[in-house]
Amino acid sequence: MYEGRIFRPPSEASSFILQVTVGCAHNSCTFCNMYKEKQFRIKPLEDVLEIIKAFSTKYPEVERVFVADGDALVLPMAYWETILLTLKQSFPRLKRVTSYGTPKDVLGKTLDELKTLKNDGLEMIYMGLETGSDSLLKKIRKGATATEMAEAGQKLKAAGLRQSVTVISGIGGRSDWEEHAVKTAEVLNLMNPEYVGLLTLLLDDDTPMLEDIRSGKMAVLSAEEVLRETQLLLENLDLSDCQFRSNHASNYLALSGHLPTDKKRLLTEIDSALKNQGQLKSEWHRRL
Repeated sequence: MYEGRIFRPPSEASSFILQVTVGCAHNSCTFCNMYKEKQFRIKPLEDVLEIIKAFSTKYPEVERVFVADGDALVLPMAYWETILLTLKQSFPRLKRVTSYGTPKDVLGKTLDELKTLKNDGLEMIYMGLETGSDSLLKKIRKGATATEMAEAGQKLKAAGLRQSVTVISGIGGRSDWEEHAVKTAEVLNLMNPEYVGLLTLLLDDDTPMLEDIRSGKMAVLSAEEVLRETQLLLENLDLSDCQFRSNHASNYLALSGHLPTDKKRLLTEIDSALKNQGQLKSEWHRRL
């Protein structure tokens, strides 16, 4: 049913993971090795429909579906419409369908096409912004500019699709942390997503960025420096209705709140942790 390692957002832990693509069409980011062992391809539609049929027979009570792998939004419209209709017919209790999507995927579809996907049952797109700095986006080979990131977010908003955007603390290293924080806030303000998830840089083997660190080309931020970067990011955020989360396993300090309502509280919690760093997670616990 599944090919290779399967990844999904933490919030999709109880979802039926439906793999329709294998790997990631971009697969060039310097910090990521999630799909390096896979050659990207789209699974035959008939195979996916058979998987849905078999799963619905065993688990008809499914309420949430996450469509994988790395950038399933790349699927052609006819393919998407067929699986969304089939999911709706197969799972009577279905409440939402979500997927990863790159900025290129979003911008590659017209606004009407995105609205059609929304009407057919697609509820939310998870998109990795990582950083709003053009120089860093180029360095990490993200495959999109800050302007394209913002345009993709605005297009999802116009289509009525919710967006959950990921940012990586520390991805600029010690030399670019201020630019990373300020520029990322600028792009997030333009996107105005419903959810922002803040991860902290934590690299696996066989990633080009790890080689840069080992060779001394990039200096990793300390826990205190990561908090100061997060503080600067939050200070510059101006979002109208957003759930902010920095409680991933990789984060030194768990933060969670609504923006703008809880902005002051979140900044106070960071101040407290900077004064008492015993609150911070150890490096060993970040890898659990």
